[in-house]
Amino acid sequence: MTRLSVEMLAADTVEPITSAGHAQLGIAVLAGIAVIVLLITKFKLHAFLSLTLGTLVLGAIAGAPLDKAIASFTTGLGTTVAGVGVLIALGAILGKMLADSGGADQIVDTILAKAGGRSMPWAMVLIASVIGLPLFFEVGVVLLIPVVLMVAKRGNYSLMRIGIPALAGLSVMHGLVPPHPGPLVAIDAVGADLGVTLALGVLVAIPTVIIAGPLFSRYAARWVDVPAPERMIPQRASEELKQRLPGFGPTLVTILLPVVLMLSKALVDIVIDDPENTVQRVFDVIGSPMIALLAAVLLGIFTLLAPAGFGKERISPLVEKGLAPIAGILLIVGAGGGFKQTLIDTGVGQMVLDISEDWSIPVLLLAWLIAVAIRLATGSATVATVSAAGLVAPLAADMSTTHAALLVLAVGAGSLFFSHVNDAGFWLVKEYFGLNVGQTIKTWSVMETIISVVAGAVVLLLSLII
Repeated sequence: MTRLSVEMLAADTVEPITSAGHAQLGIAVLAGIAVIVLLITKFKLHAFLSLTLGTLVLGAIAGAPLDKAIASFTTGLGTTVAGVGVLIALGAILGKMLADSGGADQIVDTILAKAGGRSMPWAMVLIASVIGLPLFFEVGVVLLIPVVLMVAKRGNYSLMRIGIPALAGLSVMHGLVPPHPGPLVAIDAVGADLGVTLALGVLVAIPTVIIAGPLFSRYAARWVDVPAPERMIPQRASEELKQRLPGFGPTLVTILLPVVLMLSKALVDIVIDDPENTVQRVFDVIGSPMIALLAAVLLGIFTLLAPAGFGKERISPLVEKGLAPIAGILLIVGAGGGFKQTLIDTGVGQMVLDISEDWSIPVLLLAWLIAVAIRLATGSATVATVSAAGLVAPLAADMSTTHAALLVLAVGAGSLFFSHVNDAGFWLVKEYFGLNVGQTIKTWSVMETIISVVAGAVVLLLSLII
């Protein structure tokens, strides 16, 4: 599985669409990002249009032919929407079903009853970490955001006090712990042991998620004190509906079904590791994010809507209402992916790799810094992980098993550094939480930086001990 991923990534490598030198590319990147930020903050232009114009500026300054810059942008937009668009849509439908049936009320009321006050951020980070173990970050966000917003609203909590721990749990799992694709590809590239990397990844993740989640959320809530956006909050069930709410058990099963299916796929891939095996092929299908979420939506018709008295004629209108709020989000996330792809196609990622070859510093720190530089330039944690792992892989030849695993984790930690306007996840968080660009940087971007720095420091500390 991981070998296939590396081969596919290698096959996707293409010649840059411009012959610009490093200095010109650096200026192009800074100019493109500056235009995006200026258009959004100063001129209040919609983020989708700002990202589109910023991409054109990047391509023009980098000396790329306009037609090729446009092709890169549209390819990145299409790939991003194809990758996460259906997942966001299915998640929105499931969220609407949970809200209108009263299932979300059951979950939120139970959480509020079991965990309150100071323990709520810790409860959220635990829930997010468990759910985020087998899920792509975007899927975890889609599943958790309705619960985060309702807990914040219903319990009168600061949105950042509840939201940051949830995002931290998802992000740490995504960057550090297999079976997420980035760590898996890095493990294969470096030749590290999967089990050792998994164990050390969890060890690094625990202090990282505590510091970046519940602890940092105290300050994030002071810096950005915003209410949960009303347009994204599922409405509380009516008094009449409360008389026939779906049970807590069936509701929980419906929410966790995608998690179980995706985790089962990951475990089968690890245990069997044979793409031709029938069992693995079956789990590869039912455990894919789209099928897993689709299964939850279909199950929800019987576990959520039917007990709440929804007839067949009410299902289609419910789906339409669930999809309406996410149209803008899809375009913005897609445009972020288009900007990222243009950065890659103009050769910015390769520029960072070329410059870093001459750095004379310890291997683990070098791996972290290279991943940081590529992450800042391209906005993609996966691209940063794969590129950095490929560059430092030869240095792992004489490493012990534990240090090879730590090399993978150093790369993963660096790949999470300071998410900003060229990262689709930045726009996803901004839109779901109803923040402006500055507020997103003060919360989400700073949280990602804390994760990267703390995880990198823990990795370096472990390298001195084991």
